[in-house]
Amino acid sequence: MNSSKTIGIIGGGQLGQMMAISAIYMGHKVISLDPAADCPASKVSEVIVAPYHDVEALRQLAERCDVLTYEFENVDADALDAVIKEGQLPQGTDLLRISQNRIFEKDFLAKKAGVAVAPYKVVTSSLDLEHLDLSKRYVLKTATGGYDGHGQVVIQSATSVLQASKLANSAECVLEEFVTFDMEISVLVSGNGSAFTVFPVQENIHRNNILSKTIVPARISDELSQKAQAMALQIAEKLDLSGTLCVEMFVAGNDILVNEIAPRPHNSGHYSIEACNFSQFDTHILGVLGLPLPPIKLHAPAVMLNILGQHMEKAQTFVQENPSAHLHLYGKLEAKHNRKMGHVTLFADDAAEFGEGMDW
Repeated sequence: MNSSKTIGIIGGGQLGQMMAISAIYMGHKVISLDPAADCPASKVSEVIVAPYHDVEALRQLAERCDVLTYEFENVDADALDAVIKEGQLPQGTDLLRISQNRIFEKDFLAKKAGVAVAPYKVVTSSLDLEHLDLSKRYVLKTATGGYDGHGQVVIQSATSVLQASKLANSAECVLEEFVTFDMEISVLVSGNGSAFTVFPVQENIHRNNILSKTIVPARISDELSQKAQAMALQIAEKLDLSGTLCVEMFVAGNDILVNEIAPRPHNSGHYSIEACNFSQFDTHILGVLGLPLPPIKLHAPAVMLNILGQHMEKAQTFVQENPSAHLHLYGKLEAKHNRKMGHVTLFADDAAEFGEGMDW
């Protein structure tokens, strides 16, 4: 019986590359679509070179593949709807639309999934920013298009209100009250449309709005961990999730607030390649194929460090000095400042202690 499928991945970055590696290990064929012929996925899959919104290229991908998936949110949902056959995109385009627009996302999380989020309001112009209580801090984010700190303004003074007003007049936005949190965490959950499996809670440390380090398990109580996992499952169930979803959250005292969702494997889950019995990419592929999903086990505490362009030399030295470190380089040709070039995962007897000292 030949159960091999051809899987089309929209996006050929490092997430697409690692999805493709999982799929290939399972005996499937992969075709990626990416604007760059030398994208990371080109090392492991055939690539259709075209922009993500190119309807003809998407149609060609759809015609050649049994199943389609995407590695990031900025894919044209309307273009996909125009080319896919029924059931060919198990994640669906509704999930794309929710995660592409912060207004849809907040409304889905708070009203449909019924999980706690930071207080927010929709902002359609600078008029909505009048009479703000400036004893509180806020963050204004564009509804669409922002990532890694782009398209947002922190409001804490009259001067920053002026800056925020310009943003509010240029695009629809969401205004969130700034949450004083103890820790940022995330939970990966994978589904096959009807059943779900959840990963351990990950503790995330950011620098300049870019993930720097993930420590697993997160240094929180079992009770809070269970609460976070239950919230991730609640969201997955509401979505009839297929594939992997990352739920980013804040821990604030005994409360957990959901910040945002990413409808795909996530940077904070890369540790799972070595540290879990199945990685977030394995469960993503199993999920989009509608196959049974395994319970996830963490082999041992682990720490994952992102390697940005400016870290390349230090990372190479670190790995030579620590042969038990698992190095992943994504094959990007140019090491630009703050560009994600790879990651390192290390098992740790005490991930907390190790995590504190481990840095570039």
